Amino acid sequence: MGRKEEEFGYLLDNNAANTEVHTKTGSTDQCSQHSSTETHKSLESTYLGSDDDEVRRSQAGQSCDYGEEEGHLVYHIGLLLEERYEVVSTLGAGAFGKVVECFDRDKGLRAAVKIVRKFESFREVAKSEITVLKEINMLDDDNRFACVRMLEWFEHQGHVCMVFELLGLSTYEVLCQTDFLPYSVDQIRDMAFQIFKAVSFLHRNKLTHTDLKPENILFVCSDYNLEYNNDTKRDERRMRSLDVKVVDFGTATFDHEHHQSLVSTRHYRAPEIILDLGWNQSCDVWSLACVLMEYYLGQTLFPTHDSKEHLAMMEKIIGPIPPHLLKLTSKQHYVHNQRLDFDESSPSGEYVRKHCKPLKHLQRKSEGERQLFDLLGCMLEYDVSRRITLEEALWHPFFSPMRTQKKKRS
Repeated sequence: MGRKEEEFGYLLDNNAANTEVHTKTGSTDQCSQHSSTETHKSLESTYLGSDDDEVRRSQAGQSCDYGEEEGHLVYHIGLLLEERYEVVSTLGAGAFGKVVECFDRDKGLRAAVKIVRKFESFREVAKSEITVLKEINMLDDDNRFACVRMLEWFEHQGHVCMVFELLGLSTYEVLCQTDFLPYSVDQIRDMAFQIFKAVSFLHRNKLTHTDLKPENILFVCSDYNLEYNNDTKRDERRMRSLDVKVVDFGTATFDHEHHQSLVSTRHYRAPEIILDLGWNQSCDVWSLACVLMEYYLGQTLFPTHDSKEHLAMMEKIIGPIPPHLLKLTSKQHYVHNQRLDFDESSPSGEYVRKHCKPLKHLQRKSEGERQLFDLLGCMLEYDVSRRITLEEALWHPFFSPMRTQKKKRS
């Protein structure tokens, strides 16, 4: 694999979320933790979309053969699209299409062009994403919020082509490259403040992202150095810039649109989705709490591909699921005597005990960490009526340093 393909490995699709297997934990095995049977979770589509096969089948209306070439545009290096975009290299290929790096002859800049496979169901999903991206561009015409910019779109030989600004690596890929060295609390605060503002902007405009995860948060510039910190006695990642952007709006849903029952990639899926209770914008809040914990730990908070085991992990980390939610669920095979029906003495129960600890046992001692975990506790509420909103979260004491910096800059 060449250097370019390694750098943009996160552009590829995989079939992780439909693989019902136990996965490894620990920093050295984290590439396996997310996707034990596929090559690597970093081979993930951000421009191309979710890695969750359950979700894609539900929304595209057909299964995907990841090795199949049918429907892809046949192209070569040097091909000119729209008499403007010269294909320089392939960045990735997946179920929904291919992403190529292009040189924009009109502007003298590089861009990422997503070429969608020529299937009608895929075209419909692409047109839906285009609608969302055009709305975002219109509502944020001065680019204040950290959402990826679609520069334009066109059709080439029946393929929908979407032109994006070219960004750096995903926050997951940087974790992977540094042997899953966690981000520092200060780095998490800086990135989270941008992400929360961006997703809060979506929520104010009646839009839910539905697929927030480290792969779908990209650094604008992902250059970094590793430096030893004498105070913490460990290597720390020093990024050239902590500017990030949220990507992949392929499953974003407006409030007035039909809400698919199954959304989100497994590890970041909120309990109300698993329990089939319906969902709203607060599912993004849960997903972001899982993302921040992954940044903090260097590993997934819920390393599972099984729904009941996932709920058992939630109970181990957060506490019991409220009986009134279990009473309402249509998934009554998960319930017995108003409690989660889970055998703690089973191999699955042993796996949960081994890999999950109560949230309060995961934090260290600094004031910043205490504030972070207080915020996470507000975000990881089972009951959506009690879960904090992102607008409220931005005023949490954890973000006080960011608000002070912003005030000084003003």
